[in-house]
Amino acid sequence: MSSRRQWRPQLSPSEFRRGWVFFTLYLVVFPVLMGQIQRMLSQRFEFFLQAPEFSLIYYFLLLCATVLLFWGFLRHSFDILLDWLPENLFAFAAGLVGAGALHFLAMRLPYPVENPNVLLYPEQFAAAPQATVLILVVLMPLIEEVLFRGLLFGGLRRYSRPMAFAVSTLGYALFCVVSFVFQPEGADLRYLLLAVQYLPMSLALAWCYDHGGSIWSAVALHMAVNGASLFLAVG
Repeated sequence: MSSRRQWRPQLSPSEFRRGWVFFTLYLVVFPVLMGQIQRMLSQRFEFFLQAPEFSLIYYFLLLCATVLLFWGFLRHSFDILLDWLPENLFAFAAGLVGAGALHFLAMRLPYPVENPNVLLYPEQFAAAPQATVLILVVLMPLIEEVLFRGLLFGGLRRYSRPMAFAVSTLGYALFCVVSFVFQPEGADLRYLLLAVQYLPMSLALAWCYDHGGSIWSAVALHMAVNGASLFLAVG
């Protein structure tokens, strides 16, 4: 690897500080707040929106905040994409193939519970197809790649590459399933095992960012994986 491809922190110190606050709110506060606002609008003001349409507004606002907070990082990462285009194209292609192959193996394992997304995606798509596509294929990849790869992986990568891979890969896989665990009727820890299904995608995204050096190649890979998952779920 040449010195030009040597890994370096891409977020400024101020972006890291703002980012960790925003990341904490994204994980802990915003989901609860969204549910409370949705209930208030429907109960007090009789303002009803389909769940995908309400989520579209929610994720659009989060994207606006992400762009404002990480504009310098996104712009710098786009320059890296253009400067290191062959590396990023290879990272995207290899990540897509690797994620698909490992996901195929992961789905062959027996699980005590079924992935709720298998039923949730078709229901959301039937209720609001355009909103569902925008959320899963555009908005979520843009937000989550900046936070989980740009901030979390990039922040840890400065100190330890293996630690960055381990924490970001496992952390994102658990993030994808933790909402399944806690239901109104109680917690079911068996759903945590479904994180295995998301490990291939999570590992491929971290590898794509690490190899290509631009968050935009990881965003494109995330969009492709989510688009394929939605297509398979509703097809």
